[in-house]
Parts: sequence; structure tokens; C-alpha cells
Amino acid sequence: MNVFKLMLRVAVLGMLISGMVGGSGTVFAKEDSTGTEVNIRVMTYNIHAGAGSDGVYDTERIAKVIEESGAEIIGLQEVDVHWGARSNYDNIVKDIAEQLDMHYFFAPIYDFDPPSEDTPRRQFGVAVLSKYPILQATNHEITRLSTQNAEPKPTPSPGFAEAIINVNGKIVPFYVTHLDYRGDPTVRMIQVDDMLNIFEDQAGDKILVGDMNAIPNAPELSPLFDNFTDAWSINPDDSPGFTYSALSPSKRIDYIFTSDKMTIQHSEVLSTLASDHLPVIADITLARGNNGPILKGDELP
Repeated sequence: MNVFKLMLRVAVLGMLISGMVGGSGTVFAKEDSTGTEVNIRVMTYNIHAGAGSDGVYDTERIAKVIEESGAEIIGLQEVDVHWGARSNYDNIVKDIAEQLDMHYFFAPIYDFDPPSEDTPRRQFGVAVLSKYPILQATNHEITRLSTQNAEPKPTPSPGFAEAIINVNGKIVPFYVTHLDYRGDPTVRMIQVDDMLNIFEDQAGDKILVGDMNAIPNAPELSPLFDNFTDAWSINPDDSPGFTYSALSPSKRIDYIFTSDKMTIQHSEVLSTLASDHLPVIADITLARGNNGPILKGDELP
């Protein structure tokens, strides 16, 4: 690490401890440091590249669903950034973040050369939206079977997002994933194992959200249920929590997982046709205390 980055990191940590400035450089009001708990509402939402169940591309509908939900930290899947005509070559996550006045981090799965020199790169992946400052963000690799290759082979590829978020002085690692959609669970099994290996490098409480493309009793998801709390588990056993498809919900494939030390107060599937998936929200109580590592490596916002 060079001297400049070291000095910058020390400054960021000092400001964080003082409770006045987030790592993104955004000034926020100093919170009451005597509180023992922090409450947040999180969401996971596969936004289908901005297209609703009617096939119409409309990011304002997506933003309205998020705004009306009251979600403060959101994990998005199927996010286009200058990808193609289906989304008007828009930067979807930037557009939605600006509509909601939120911080954001985009983690591309695919990152292709632009169609011409004067246009941006074509990207597709997952994203984090946050009401709170994002102190650091990383695009991790997990095993993938590319949808852009006629003869794909399982290969480590980016698109597993980690955002370290300052929630009123509580440091929360927030992860967003989108697992393989194919009927054969082999790649999903590898992906789950890859994610668990990444989690070992981040101590403390954490939240994982995403489209897992598998139902709760799928064997490949059992390690997640063993290591995390399923936010839907507080609901009655006869409440299925179906999230797909939005037009005719028949299976639960979208999840919010939390560390065991977090308390789930409420979880709900929202009814909307703004995408082909239904979003899931959860109200979570976090205990102040051992936050785990704050910043690591050489990456700063």
C-alpha cells in the first residue's frame, strides 16, 4: 500500500469513529452513540433489466416500488449498465440510485467492449443501493457458467457484490448474489461453496441477499441455511413466500439471509408487476458492538 492510500485510510477511519463523515465522503448527522441497537429494512429484488411483467421497460416503476417499501439497503439482480436496446443502453443502477437519492455499487458479471469507441462498455450484473454510506465495495469472483458462450465451462467470474456499509455507526457487510439458473444444481453447489469461502475473510455480522434460483429444500442451498438465518423463517409454516413468477407466484427463489446474532422483526413479499420477480423485504435489528473488519486491501471508494 502506498503512503497516500495509507494516509487516506487513516483519515477515513478517524472520521468514521467520530461519526461525522462516511467513507463515501457524504456528511451525515452524528448519531446517539448510547443506543445498543440499529434497525434497518433490507430488500432483495431481481429487476429483470428494468422490464415489468408486461414486458415494458420502466425504471421509474422499479424505483417507486423500492421507495414505497421503505427499504434502506437493497440488493438488485439482473442489472443492465449500457447493455443494449432492451434497456435503452441506460445505466440502470445509476438512474434508480439518483431517483432514490441513494449510494450505489455495481458489480458486473459481464463486462464487454462497447459497440463503438465513443460509447460506454456493455455491462450486466448485480448491484447494491444504500441509504447509508458505502465505505468499501468489492466485486468477488465465484464459479459461473457463462450465458454468453456457446460452450461454457465452469470458470471463476465476477459478479458477487460485497458492500461494507456504515449504518449509523454499525459496520455491516452486505452481499448480493445471483446463482446459476440451470436445472442441474452442480454449478449452484460450487457457487455456494465459493461464497462461504469468501465469508471466512469477513468477520462479524453480515447479510446475504439474492436470487438463488433454487427452492428452500434444494440440497445445494442447505449450507446457507446451516450458516445463516433465513429471514422468512419468522413467518407461519403455511406462508410459502413465493417470489416467482410475479404474474403467477409458485416458488420461492429470492432470499434474505442474516447472521444468527441479528434479529428478524418482519419479512414480507411485496405484490408488484414492475419485474418478473417479486421483491422481498425484511426488518432487521443489529446489535452494536463487535463490527469485525472495516476496511481491507487497497481498495477505497
